[in-house]
Amino acid sequence: MPTDFRPDLDLVLDRTLTAPPAKVWRCWTDADVLCRWFTPPPWRCAEAVIDPRPGGRFFTRMQGPDGEDMPSEGCFLTLEEGRSLSFTDALSENFRPTGGGFMTATVTLSPSGTGTAYRVVVRHATSEARAQHQAMGFEDGWGTAAAQLDVTAQGL
Repeated sequence: MPTDFRPDLDLVLDRTLTAPPAKVWRCWTDADVLCRWFTPPPWRCAEAVIDPRPGGRFFTRMQGPDGEDMPSEGCFLTLEEGRSLSFTDALSENFRPTGGGFMTATVTLSPSGTGTAYRVVVRHATSEARAQHQAMGFEDGWGTAAAQLDVTAQGL
């Protein structure tokens, strides 16, 4: 798992969740569950395909309130069951290059009392891409999703 945090290229979100790591892990690796929490309103996750293995497909389709449709094709890079996963939109299933890509994310789960220390590091190729992601509302969007994740995980 990458540990070379670069503040000029990377964004980070740290939260303490009430749900235990095993339930948070399921929220990330079960497509039906992921769609319950992944997208902050008024957007919604309309579809997800998850194959939780290195090279496995990580696809989401988000839809906006005005009919916007945002598919995102990617793949998992690494998975350490119950502890961490990394995915990117620069590669599709079986590590096939997409010809583009915006980010690579690493999600880390650690026990914290009866809950989970939840950390997401999102890496970008350029400082401009990082700034664009921040301007899109990274902290609010990913923060809202993390709160929704916690509620969903607690209900499993």
